Amino acid sequence: MALISSEFRSEIMPHFLLLLTAVLGLVPITSFASLRVVTTVPDLAAIARAVGGSRVSVVSLSLPTQDPHFVDARPSLVLDLNRADLLLAVGLELEVGWLGTLQTGARNARIQPGGRGFLDCSQLVERLEVPRGPVDRSMGDIHPGGNPHYLYDPRAAVRVARGIAERLGELDPEGKPTYAAGLQRFTSDLEGARVGWEKRLTALRGMPVVSYHRSFPYLADWLGFQTVGFVEFKPGIPPNPNHIAQLIAQARTRRVQLLLQESYYPDASARLVADKVGARLVVIPAGTGLRAGQSYREHLEEIVGLLERALKAKETP
Repeated sequence: MALISSEFRSEIMPHFLLLLTAVLGLVPITSFASLRVVTTVPDLAAIARAVGGSRVSVVSLSLPTQDPHFVDARPSLVLDLNRADLLLAVGLELEVGWLGTLQTGARNARIQPGGRGFLDCSQLVERLEVPRGPVDRSMGDIHPGGNPHYLYDPRAAVRVARGIAERLGELDPEGKPTYAAGLQRFTSDLEGARVGWEKRLTALRGMPVVSYHRSFPYLADWLGFQTVGFVEFKPGIPPNPNHIAQLIAQARTRRVQLLLQESYYPDASARLVADKVGARLVVIPAGTGLRAGQSYREHLEEIVGLLERALKAKETP
């Protein structure tokens, strides 16, 4: 057998080794995850990751810092959807301004509405603020099917997790034991934490609160506070001076102590109202910190901590 020439080794072997390194580098990526899951918001991504474990790879189309009503339909997001086995959406028209365009551009039949690879998670929860009459744009950003911000309620998150586990099991029957175990861990962990959270925030029950946007009806339903006004003139419409003046008078009359606002909204008007009323502004982080590996439970723990500290601050003379 002829020996490999030094010329061959010097010219060909480096390319061969480079190719081999690239191939071997792909092995960990392709050998673990059975399903590619794409979600519209980080909270859904955190829940899917907790349920699916190592059998799923999960990508969120929006970032924690973005308002999920408005997401730029970038080409990279189309590529994520083209490869997806399952798309999880909040629904209730939260993503109506951008998701449909991405789904069409992805050319992936699995994740189109009605496909087994598309799950509208709003179908899994009890919806609040469902309009009783006709809805039009003059009313602001009203969602005809109900308020979409249900992921602020851990009870809704448990229902969503159950639905995700079921759908993952349908798409990947061999993974059903993994998904059942992930669901059990997620549920027991969250339900155990919820008991403690409710004890820590008992002072919120019945308390009048002002919100910037209609973001917290599910949080209010869970924790028992009363939302008596909104900084926005109408949902999605910034306030004007007359509205702010009326809100300040109303908040003073109701002795509002807390003003809640999601982190991606401008806070100048909210701070003005809080200062004039003597209330505490609580800026709520609007999505799980996926870059830091934050879980859904850790995200809610962060929110509970912020509310708890605000209540204690108001009690201090």
